[in-house]
Amino acid sequence: MNLTGQILVSLPNMQDERFYKSVIYLCAHSKEGSMGIIINKTLEIDMYPNLLSQLGIDKSVKNKKIYFHYGGPVETSRGFILHTDDFVKDESLVIDSGVALTSTADFFDDLSKGQGPKISMLALGYTGWGPGQLEKEISRNGWMTAAVNSHFIFDENNSRKWEKAYNIIGVNPYSISNKSGNA
Repeated sequence: MNLTGQILVSLPNMQDERFYKSVIYLCAHSKEGSMGIIINKTLEIDMYPNLLSQLGIDKSVKNKKIYFHYGGPVETSRGFILHTDDFVKDESLVIDSGVALTSTADFFDDLSKGQGPKISMLALGYTGWGPGQLEKEISRNGWMTAAVNSHFIFDENNSRKWEKAYNIIGVNPYSISNKSGNA
């Protein structure tokens, strides 16, 4: 089963605090591994002007909505832009209807000039799994999965996104057992 374009929702008993109450949008999922961006953990500091300065881009920011997120524990100094697919570059990865991922410096330049997609979410870092690792975590009750639309992904209310994901799934997260087994 290919989970690209779906979300992973951590169970309430998640032991790894980096993923506690996390919602991860899966940008890629295959037999070679998986890659995703945490979409509900906003960074508290305004890093955009500093990022533009480091990239040598004019700081007179005219950008549209850009949300800054902790994307995950892998390559935390690398920026990824999850965005609507109304503006894509050759280097962009169109993931699903309405969503694309880009991580090139010229894309930041476009954003600083007021060009680019209607909605963007900047993430520092990403989540990654090796071959079969994510499937094992799912089978051991580490994650729930769900199909969502771009409105859910780019919803500004990050503090409620985890609960909203469980509403979409149709499950009370606190009624889920952390035990797995065979019937």
